Amino acid sequence: MVLNPEESHDMTTSGLAWLASASAFVLLSGLPAASAADCEGLGPRLNLPGVHVLSIEHQTATNGLPGHCILKAEANRRVGIDGKSYSIGFEMRLPDDWSGRFLLQENGGSEGEVVAAIGDASQPNAYGGQPALARGFVVLSSNGGHDGADPANAEAGLVAGVLFGLDPQARLDYGYNADAVLTPIAKSIIATYYGRKPDRSYLAGCSNGGRHAMVSAVRLASEFDGILAGAPGFNLPKAAIQHAWDIQSLRLADPDSRKSFAPEDLALVAGRVLDACDGLDGARDGMVGNLRACQKAFDIRELLCTGEKTASCLTSGQVEALSRMFAGPSDGSGKALYSDWSFDPGIAGADWRFWKIQSPIPPWDNYPLIATMGAGALSYVFTTPPTKTAGTPAALVDYLVNFDFDRDAPKIWTEDNGASAMSVMTPPDAADPELVELQAHGGKLIVYHGQADGVFSVNDTIRWYEKLAENSGGDASAFARLFTVPGMNHCSSGPAADQFDMLTALTEWVEKDKAPDRILAQVKADNKELPADWSKQRTRLLCIWPKIARYKGGDLERADSFACEAP
Repeated sequence: MVLNPEESHDMTTSGLAWLASASAFVLLSGLPAASAADCEGLGPRLNLPGVHVLSIEHQTATNGLPGHCILKAEANRRVGIDGKSYSIGFEMRLPDDWSGRFLLQENGGSEGEVVAAIGDASQPNAYGGQPALARGFVVLSSNGGHDGADPANAEAGLVAGVLFGLDPQARLDYGYNADAVLTPIAKSIIATYYGRKPDRSYLAGCSNGGRHAMVSAVRLASEFDGILAGAPGFNLPKAAIQHAWDIQSLRLADPDSRKSFAPEDLALVAGRVLDACDGLDGARDGMVGNLRACQKAFDIRELLCTGEKTASCLTSGQVEALSRMFAGPSDGSGKALYSDWSFDPGIAGADWRFWKIQSPIPPWDNYPLIATMGAGALSYVFTTPPTKTAGTPAALVDYLVNFDFDRDAPKIWTEDNGASAMSVMTPPDAADPELVELQAHGGKLIVYHGQADGVFSVNDTIRWYEKLAENSGGDASAFARLFTVPGMNHCSSGPAADQFDMLTALTEWVEKDKAPDRILAQVKADNKELPADWSKQRTRLLCIWPKIARYKGGDLERADSFACEAP
């Protein structure tokens, strides 16, 4: 929800859902409706070279979704240099009552699967309780150009489906080419089905989907009117190096990295962060609203035990491990290879532990699963030439433990067929962003990022945005806005108000020129990580960076007790 600075609001979960529904207006009157008969007759009307239609069927209205046509197809079938079959698989869902909008739904992880094109796949918490399809959007979802269910992945024990990294074209498709191929195809299908092209085109995703959003803001800027990037891994190959850095750092606390920090140890750190930082936004409310000031106020070294390890202190190895992890990876000369990180109470979140230390998912209960998944992606997808690594947990951990930051890290820049992981998987201007074409096209970009994200550093995103502002005469807010979310882990969860409606904010900015200065966020009532003294209806303001939500007096559980101000 976008809040008017002159208005006061008391919104609950049902209020957010109502607003999402209300935003699903038709852009232009008289848009053609479609029917089951139109859906069944779509196949013969399509003339798309290189596209193979797999199925077309009509789905009646169900589970809050409208009646719609489901088209499943493949583009660019080929055989890779590894002898395997590849294609850009995709699904489109075309609602009977169309709003005139199109959404390219970006998916997370290593992709490799065509998930349902509903419009909230990788970020349901960011849609205000109503996915894009229910708002009348046509939605497209793809597999990113490869099949993660390739049996060879399972045989190798690589559950992340990363063997596609052996094929240069598959890496290119995953990087950005699948989007470049499918966007004009989708618009052509829309024109054939409804008799007109979309009035507005959007793209949205979180994590790897956020990376796609940031890449498309440069490479496909003229194709989209609005782009939503959540927890954007726009420096994905660099961030993958952090996996190795984390594992090696955690071993300073314990040779068995899964035992390096008990949940209670991270809860201790979170509590001390709150002790130092909770009031910096004017409110003692269990949240860190002034992130930058907090990094100056909190010092992890103050947790160092002076004697034996107790519940109220950390060992020297634990302090050194966290200090090294949060400083970010560097090579032997001290050159930064990715980014530093910010301390936030969300460090005690289950999702932070899930990504950094240990995930109790069978069959690898006794290993830090996510870290080893990161090993597979780092070895096969993000470094060139790919390092063939056995898929056993022990072998993948060994790969990370033995990763050399002078010898191996530069491989993210090594070219294969004229391209490196960095050149195809990151925005071309990531280090010096300007978004010239997006501005010229009149496009809008919203970026949001959890302050306690354990996968991609919020600091990296903040630096990117501040450089964009610098390159835009000191202010990029006319076309791009960043919102950080206190306490939130990767895309969602953690002790946070992590439910908000970014899609409405984006569409209203694009279509009504209502730029979002602040966005209403609320807690998820069944979030088990909420502190016991928080209201299950707590709401908060997310403010455009660098403003913070400062307490002005009143009920600590209500967003209207805060105002977005300079830190």
